[in-house]
Amino acid sequence: MNSLTASNLTLGFGDRIIIDELDISIPKGEITVFIGPNGCGKSTLLRSLARLLKPKQGSVILNGQNIAKMRTREVAQNMAILPQAPTSPEGLTVYELVKQGRHPYRKVMKQWSKEDEEAVQKALEDTNMSDLKDQSVDSLSGGQRQRAWIALTLAQDTDIILLDEPTTYLDLTHQIDVLDLLFELNEKDGRTIVMVLHDLNLASRYAHHIIAIKDKKVYAQGKPEDTISADLVSAVFRMRCNIACDPIFGTPMCIPHGRGNCLIKDAVQENSILQTTPEAL
Repeated sequence: MNSLTASNLTLGFGDRIIIDELDISIPKGEITVFIGPNGCGKSTLLRSLARLLKPKQGSVILNGQNIAKMRTREVAQNMAILPQAPTSPEGLTVYELVKQGRHPYRKVMKQWSKEDEEAVQKALEDTNMSDLKDQSVDSLSGGQRQRAWIALTLAQDTDIILLDEPTTYLDLTHQIDVLDLLFELNEKDGRTIVMVLHDLNLASRYAHHIIAIKDKKVYAQGKPEDTISADLVSAVFRMRCNIACDPIFGTPMCIPHGRGNCLIKDAVQENSILQTTPEAL
């Protein structure tokens, strides 16, 4: 199984440093989620891991090789990336989009092979998009469109998949739908999945490994239950919260302090517990 690490990684644009001398190792065959406030460098880091951004210093190592010295085709055969809010040409069908995932395996004068077709069909099946393969991508709902793009990355047939905010612009139902799909792909195929997510509760539910970014470096990392705490949320997001146990999944659940309902706010401030008595029903 492919390995992915970063050593002494410094990233930025011009004189602005976004990530500074960062070291990380992505666990093989697990789901890793980057968390942190807007602008902390999560997406920049993800792009660098995919060789879409050249480091100012340090290196990204894929399967023991410096990714900067690898051929583009070789990188694409080992690692796929789905950027945030990707777009496709107008009128492109789902099938035509997913076929593009086979580009790293195409050579001049090489005909479309049985292996290519099987990879595309499997990707469509795994994402439940087979029945929609002849529809145009721009006619799909947000959740269906995201599944089509994930199918493209699956057709690329890589052990490592990087996704930049795959639930952006999706309603809650479609967020869960997409994350369940990625979880199933990890469970079934053992693919290494690395995501940027903003929702701490969903990150805690779906991640095996969480990496929190703050002040250009890794602030904390580990299993959600060992990482997500009120102190971490306060330090990384500058927000007060309570951390409870998700009653269904047993994972950390962040309950942010805020203005909210006045009655509830007052009760929290007084450290009281709101209860519904039988008489009140």
